[in-house]
Amino acid sequence: MFAVILGFSRLSYGMFLPGIKREIGGSYSLLGILGTVNFIGYLIGTLCLPPLVSRFPERKHVINRMTCLLLGLAMIGSAFSHHLAELGLWRFVIGLFSAFATVLVLSIALDVVRPAERGVASGLIWLGGSAGILMTGLFAPFIIDPSRLEGWRYAWMAMGVFGVIAAIGFELVTGDRVSAPMSSPKESETRDQERVNVYRLLLHPKKLLFLTGSYFFFGSGYIIYFTYLIPYLVSQGIPSLYAGLIWSGIGFAGLFNGWLGGKAIDRWPSGYTLATGLALGTIGVIGVTANHMIVTALGAVTIGLVSFITPPLMTTALLRRHVPHHAYTACLSLATAFFASGQIIGPIIGGVAVERHGLQSGVASSAIFMAIAALLAGVHGQRYRRPADQGVPVGD
Repeated sequence: MFAVILGFSRLSYGMFLPGIKREIGGSYSLLGILGTVNFIGYLIGTLCLPPLVSRFPERKHVINRMTCLLLGLAMIGSAFSHHLAELGLWRFVIGLFSAFATVLVLSIALDVVRPAERGVASGLIWLGGSAGILMTGLFAPFIIDPSRLEGWRYAWMAMGVFGVIAAIGFELVTGDRVSAPMSSPKESETRDQERVNVYRLLLHPKKLLFLTGSYFFFGSGYIIYFTYLIPYLVSQGIPSLYAGLIWSGIGFAGLFNGWLGGKAIDRWPSGYTLATGLALGTIGVIGVTANHMIVTALGAVTIGLVSFITPPLMTTALLRRHVPHHAYTACLSLATAFFASGQIIGPIIGGVAVERHGLQSGVASSAIFMAIAALLAGVHGQRYRRPADQGVPVGD
């Protein structure tokens, strides 16, 4: 399901831009804004899901079943778009359903895994996103080759069908599980009281502001790269097969990302560890300025290896260490909202750079955001540099 949610519905869009531009029209900056529309839907879904699940906790499986199926059907529907406004509406709907599916699939899947194995299971689930990117890269010759004008339509339909099948399979293996019991009014009141201090925890300069800021800027930076990399490669005349292999290289390297990142943050639980991965990712992005396919490919693989799944994984782990247990869920939800906000802003700024300075500058602009994210993560590491600070919740 995560191959569908992350690799197909959200990050595959950049792969389709050349074909969409040739058939429907529009500039790359305008098509990038449609990517922003997708993340607006994702942000709205992220904010709407917690109260919905709190209101109907016994309906979690039903909500997941509906949103996963609708996500696959929306991907199929987007393949029939003939106007930019129509495609933009589909992108918004896909983002909305992706937000619901992301949280619910993770929650339901981890509910049926023994606590001692949930870390490994979470890493495997996130690796599904890398598998999705790897698969879309293999479709590249059929998607971005100029001789296949409607290749992107067929690919999107195929991925939507795959999503529906995956949703049915996921339901078959988890649908008989019992959902968590409904919370009592007293428990709900306690959770509402706990949320009062969440903003202080995440936005106070002496607490987690720099970690939150790092997550925001990472969201802006990585989505620019994923949106405009393939259009840039196509504009350079790189054959569709090689462009697809570079894209697949990101996904293939990402298959090792969760394992490496998890091992690293377990051994060195510090903002410095997160900053190191982001700094390496910044160097990988700068590879596009070398005007050499091999250097660009190596940069892409570097990003897949250290700066794709690793930052969300490490940020989640650091929040777990620094936030009181009773406030963790609320803090993670709010941090995810900042991450989604970064993804909304990134394509807009990247689109402006593309419009004014070309695709290469647009892709390279993501390095600025990645560098800022690395710097802020380093400041967070400095803030909690003492061993005594590493495992102590920041509290009130």
